Amino acid sequence: MARLPRLTLPGYAHHVILRGNNRQAIFSTPADYRFLLALLLENAKKCEVAIHAYVLMSNHFHLLATPSSSDGLPKLMQAVGRTYVRYFNHSQQRTGTLWEGRYRSTLIQTDRYLLTCMAYIDLNPVRAGLVSQPQDYPWSSHLHYLGLRTDPLITAHALVWDLGNTPFAREAAYAELVQSGINSVQQTALTDSALRGWALGEADFVADLQKRTQRRVAKSHPGRPFSSTILHS
Repeated sequence: MARLPRLTLPGYAHHVILRGNNRQAIFSTPADYRFLLALLLENAKKCEVAIHAYVLMSNHFHLLATPSSSDGLPKLMQAVGRTYVRYFNHSQQRTGTLWEGRYRSTLIQTDRYLLTCMAYIDLNPVRAGLVSQPQDYPWSSHLHYLGLRTDPLITAHALVWDLGNTPFAREAAYAELVQSGINSVQQTALTDSALRGWALGEADFVADLQKRTQRRVAKSHPGRPFSSTILHS
């Protein structure tokens, strides 16, 4: 069966995953992590993509991003992916592919799942057993939202600003949100929707998306929500 084109629409939040081939390591030194972050910063500006959250794991990375044009996200990922492979192969004196094919992504319903997706991204290192607390992991956007670091890569979404009237209130609310965690149903839904490319949202959201693109946005039962649980109200 032919692979569906990616579902990419401007103005919507996209959850993006790019994995190393055969789950191999894509970073070898701290300099590698910094180089990829610099590439993301440079190309996010060029391609007009707002990056709301990220985590760089040893063999893959996640982004939560909103492109301003239909080709902004593909151009960003293509530029970052190609340049990083050349850099990594040269530094490691290796040849061949680094990535597990193309990046995976999908649209998420912002008002329902954006904050949940941010928590999911921040908690990746905890789930992997790398740290006990997300703030102990240096290669994510979590410290930015706690007010412990200013990350030039990050553009906070309006929903983050709505968490409080002051920086301290927003930081405390976000810390509480992430500490509350996400349940296994939410975790599976966020992972599977990105890997399979089906939009994640309620029926009305998915139906509206389908009007905006000829590409199918749901496999079956469009918009069937995975849970009514909201991390933070």
